[in-house]
Amino acid sequence: MDKFGKSQSVKRVEDTRFLTGHGHYVDDIAPEGALHGYVLRSPVAHAAITSLDVSEAAGASGVHLVLTAQDLLDAGVRLGMGATLTKNQDGSMGAGPERPVLARDRVRFVGEPVAMVFAETLQQARDAAELIVLDYDDLPVHVALKVGGDAIHPEAPDNRAFDWAMGDKAATDAAFEIAARTVRLDVADNRIIVNSMEPRGCYAEWDGTRLHLSFNGQGVWGLKQNLIDMLGLAAENVRVTNPDVGGGFGMKGMPYPEYFVCAQAARALGRPVRWMSDRGEAMLSDNAGRDLVTLAELAFDADNRITGYRLQTVCNLGAYNSNFAQLIQTQLFSRVLPGVYDIPVMWIQVDGIFTNTTQVDAYRGAGRPEAIYVLERIMDRAARELEVDPWDLRRTNFIRPDQFPFTTIVGETYDVGEFARVLDHAAQSADRAGYAARKAASEKAGKLRGQGLCYYIESILGSPSENVQVTFEKDGSAVIYVGTQSNGQGHETVFAQFLSDQTGIPAERIRVVQGDSDLIAQGGGTGGSRSVTVQTNVTLTAVTNIVAAFSDFLADEMGVPASEIRFDDERFRAEGSNLTPTMLDVAEMARVAGRDDLLDHRATAQLPARSYPNGAHVAEVEIDPETGSVMVDRYTVVDDFGNLINPMLAEGQVHGGVVQGIGQALQERVVYDETGQLLSATFMDYAMPRADTVPMIGFSTEPVPSTANAMGMKGCGEAGTVGALAAVANAVQDALWDRGVRQADMPFTPQRVWDLMQDDRIAAE
Repeated sequence: MDKFGKSQSVKRVEDTRFLTGHGHYVDDIAPEGALHGYVLRSPVAHAAITSLDVSEAAGASGVHLVLTAQDLLDAGVRLGMGATLTKNQDGSMGAGPERPVLARDRVRFVGEPVAMVFAETLQQARDAAELIVLDYDDLPVHVALKVGGDAIHPEAPDNRAFDWAMGDKAATDAAFEIAARTVRLDVADNRIIVNSMEPRGCYAEWDGTRLHLSFNGQGVWGLKQNLIDMLGLAAENVRVTNPDVGGGFGMKGMPYPEYFVCAQAARALGRPVRWMSDRGEAMLSDNAGRDLVTLAELAFDADNRITGYRLQTVCNLGAYNSNFAQLIQTQLFSRVLPGVYDIPVMWIQVDGIFTNTTQVDAYRGAGRPEAIYVLERIMDRAARELEVDPWDLRRTNFIRPDQFPFTTIVGETYDVGEFARVLDHAAQSADRAGYAARKAASEKAGKLRGQGLCYYIESILGSPSENVQVTFEKDGSAVIYVGTQSNGQGHETVFAQFLSDQTGIPAERIRVVQGDSDLIAQGGGTGGSRSVTVQTNVTLTAVTNIVAAFSDFLADEMGVPASEIRFDDERFRAEGSNLTPTMLDVAEMARVAGRDDLLDHRATAQLPARSYPNGAHVAEVEIDPETGSVMVDRYTVVDDFGNLINPMLAEGQVHGGVVQGIGQALQERVVYDETGQLLSATFMDYAMPRADTVPMIGFSTEPVPSTANAMGMKGCGEAGTVGALAAVANAVQDALWDRGVRQADMPFTPQRVWDLMQDDRIAAE
């Protein structure tokens, strides 16, 4: 590998402006004089709208416009938002009921947008919204995580959105019939609210011909196409931008109704409008994550090798299909269902259901954390029932290094892997040998201690294709235009650092531009841990093109054939020439020579295959049996991310992911009552992880470079969450096992853990 980043832990250059209050977030940069938008949302979970009168609100002080579904239709706006559907077992497509931008005829969840008011001030918009008369007749509410109940949509009888399956059912059933042992476990994966630091927001401008919409999302091209389709605009008349974004986590990776309503308001009024969600509104309207239950079963032979894997899942979509929702717990869920194990046969069947709740869609990992959580929970249970060490059971079933490239039963081709080596590293880093002494010390102090292991693997998702443009400026700097979008990951640092490593241009003289559909012709945005692998891959292509073009230009200057000129990542050199120009030197020479064609370079490239980051998470918890309080006392991660550009940023990504996993495992849970009202709608009722609930996280890497890209990299953005859920849950189960607890489900709040211990004590008596 001749070209690869120098793997230096460079501090993030963007942090200076973020930490000093100089970030450019959407609510900071809305145009002067923009009208404020406020959304009237449904107060009930399911009802037929009998009347909607906005006339008094439209005449209120400061109000310029009130939009309803009918107003959008009258303006020629397409009302229904699109979504990707999956196939049922019989080959038909899953249910695709209309999800209106603004509710018409019915409301189907608390928080569904019904109308939007635009006024001079936010307070005027709020006051006017209170004047809207919304009358409705209540309808039956379905919130249970099961098929059945009164239909929310006529297209989905029994509220079943889809009936999806994968695998060989007959072969799997046969494997269970002849198995030496079988193990089964019910696994619940609780719904969470994403709670990005910056809530969603946008502003829109219309100049009479052209629309500009700026929003805090995870890429601009998807929403640009949505706006073209929904508003009937020509592509050249739509510009979409992403400024600085304060967290996305998948939740900001898809369209939302407010963006389209604001776009139409700007077009109708001929002046800019703005909208910013507050935290309570975000909890009601942002897409949630997870929310599924699975019955998992494993079959084993007499040597404790897995011979079959069978799963039956019910997943909650909420009231409507969100953008990727039907894919999350089907196709994306399936990608890593076998994990790192050599499993010969599998069958999975998934029912997707509609409920009168907020939509569920991608959340950090998007299907892969859910799949690994199920697998690693049942592997832990299997070790207990087979009476073998859980670490040894994993080693017994690992795909061996000599089996790679390995095609799994779900069709994924893992390129490389040395799972046993990574696990050995984890055992040493986590001081597994000292665990018995720590457990004894906890018992002496009256505490229960447990250790949990999770060995995860994830499949990098998103488009394998990406675009880049590198431009040499008059001031002797360079600009790299990228197709991905930072939500706080440090792209400005990483992409400048990588281009610097490949070209010798000082990183401080490279500017990274992202998130502008006018400046970047196309891009895949950010999601699925794709950003670094796809963007650096296409950057290498661009650098190769630049070197070739510059070498042709230098042939006359250096007096040698272009084929004899070499670039060593810092300077151009050739035998017989005393010229050794840098890339910036050549750019200036080209400018002086009038060769402006050499100052701008564009490239598109596609990765030949996906990469598969993997690793081991080891959690140790202490439980106070008197209160049920769970403390994560130690946490160790050993990851195989292949080669790294910036290890410090990778570690930061892992820390953030682990904390999100700990949050879901210990504290976070969305609760609706039987009427569909959200009971966990504030931070008084919805607990987030805090510094005093998170231990110092030990992080190290055991790289096995990927063969799926020239850099040998593997994405790392979601890996922390993928591994954390099962590691913590298995540790809690380990601590509670000797107390007779056999079914322990997230979140492990003090009340729930205390109740588990009381229930099992009563059962024993």
